[in-house]
Amino acid sequence: MPFTTLGLGPKITNAITEQGYVEPTPIQAKAIPVILEGRDLIGVAQTGTGKTAAFVLPMLERLNASPSTRHMRALVVAPTRELVVQIEENVRAYGRHLQLRYATIFGGVGEGPQIQALRRGVDIVVATPGRLIDLMEQRHVNFADLKVIVLDEADRMLDMGFLPPIRRIVAATPKDRQTLLFSATMSKEIEGITKEFLKSPVLVEIGARATPVELVTQWVVEVSMAAKVPALVHLLKDAALESVLVFSRTKHGADRIARKLEDAGIKTATLHSNRTQGQRLLALKRFKSGEVRCLIATDIAARGIDVDGISHVINYDFPPQPEDYVHRIGRTGRAHAIGDAISFVTHEDQDTLRKLEKFLGRGITRKKLEGLAHNAPHPPSPRAASGPSDSRAPRRPQGGNRPRPAAGGSWRPKGAGGPSRFGQRRGPQGRWGRT
Repeated sequence: MPFTTLGLGPKITNAITEQGYVEPTPIQAKAIPVILEGRDLIGVAQTGTGKTAAFVLPMLERLNASPSTRHMRALVVAPTRELVVQIEENVRAYGRHLQLRYATIFGGVGEGPQIQALRRGVDIVVATPGRLIDLMEQRHVNFADLKVIVLDEADRMLDMGFLPPIRRIVAATPKDRQTLLFSATMSKEIEGITKEFLKSPVLVEIGARATPVELVTQWVVEVSMAAKVPALVHLLKDAALESVLVFSRTKHGADRIARKLEDAGIKTATLHSNRTQGQRLLALKRFKSGEVRCLIATDIAARGIDVDGISHVINYDFPPQPEDYVHRIGRTGRAHAIGDAISFVTHEDQDTLRKLEKFLGRGITRKKLEGLAHNAPHPPSPRAASGPSDSRAPRRPQGGNRPRPAAGGSWRPKGAGGPSRFGQRRGPQGRWGRT
């Protein structure tokens, strides 16, 4: 099914074509016609399935079909500044042929430019809840002309305690607005707020609820606390781990891990709340481009990460809650590609691991790094010790413009391809990818 069959106008479909996309993903194919009709919608799909374009494209189409006003006509609320920036990039890319005005609102930077943008007039605002509430309290925000409000990553916003500000924001918007809610899971809490905020919504659900991405191979490595760093260094010596997101429980732990990896000659960036906004955006840019191979992040900082081509997620610190595990591993295996999630598990984590397995309804393969001592600098490879964790082929395709691993070091066959998170896209040298 091409995008032209969904009811989008030529200016938007031209922009899509210029980006190299051919056909919509399932969430886009089902959600876009409903949103164009003006209906409220609940979109439930795993990370990497194209949820952002599923609401950005019809939102742009609806706004383009009506005259601009001085005040905002569409509002997208997202949990983190990184996600706000990435949504705004999508808006600019797909609205490049439209005469629409965009603005982002988030903390960590000065309020002045954001206030000026609102005063000049803007059609679409993408915002985090905290800073938006601040500007509302200062009377810089006017919702009189608002037509559409989108609550993106609603499950993450609830996890981060944003329900009170979201209630304040929604209560300040017109009653006849269109409300769109997107989430990776459909928990009881999400069902509750949909009844509170949406009117007779259409439910579009892709895949199973609250389960990890099916194409992510999951396994745990049983290690001691002292063995974690040498185990991580050794794993990263495998060229197959070409783009790795490592989760640390604390920001200080993330910095310590990064220092150890840099000492081992592994290019690394960090993403946590102690980093300035500029530092966080630079870290993401370097990771996306492949300049650094490994990104160390805390849960809160990583919730807005939208990066294709992540080959592995490594839980250096095991997540305390099953929902956090689901969202962490969802950062790989995106867009039908195969990815790996490796979790370090100490003796103290065993109870948490059993709770996770009960939540998932399945066991997770356990592996040990044979010969690994507390001070062992170079433990044997888990692949050599225990064999491959999964025999499926082909392995995950390369995403974005990532450089290839050294010859003979990759489990992905040359030229392997698969669908991108947006749809089918042909990348350089005949590979499928996303820039």
